[in-house]
Amino acid sequence: MRRVVCPGSFDPVTNGHLDIIGRASRQYDEVVVAVLINIEKKSLFTVEERIQTLQTVTKEYGNVRVDKFHGLLVDYCRQQEIPAIVKGLRAVSDFDYELQMAQLNYRMSGVETLFMATGPEVSFLSSSRIKEIVKYGGSVAGLVPDLVQELLVERLRG
Repeated sequence: MRRVVCPGSFDPVTNGHLDIIGRASRQYDEVVVAVLINIEKKSLFTVEERIQTLQTVTKEYGNVRVDKFHGLLVDYCRQQEIPAIVKGLRAVSDFDYELQMAQLNYRMSGVETLFMATGPEVSFLSSSRIKEIVKYGGSVAGLVPDLVQELLVERLRG
């Protein structure tokens, strides 16, 4: 079985994330979407809320499983017997950072990192920008799943 992990904080999940997850699901037998537990980062949604949201918005893919992890991603990969990481790239600046991480991860564990260019229609998306738009009253329709837009409006605008 060919397995890959798609890691991130997903706070919140965007259509850019779903672009990568969906495309990876067509290439691999199983895609594990791994939500990072980062106690040092102030998140809008709890880990459990992010997991529930991801499970809902990825349910159309029969081969996507959502999980959580803390610590080093390569340790998680080793524990789960996942040989590869898939990462979406939006811009050259993403590549610079992600290449260094990929090389470190490979050096530490032999886990491969595969890069997938995000589709141009969603390449400008970031979770932080999405939250900012909603916070100041803008619409993110078409940039995130409808469920995510509803949750953002509820959380950020009350």
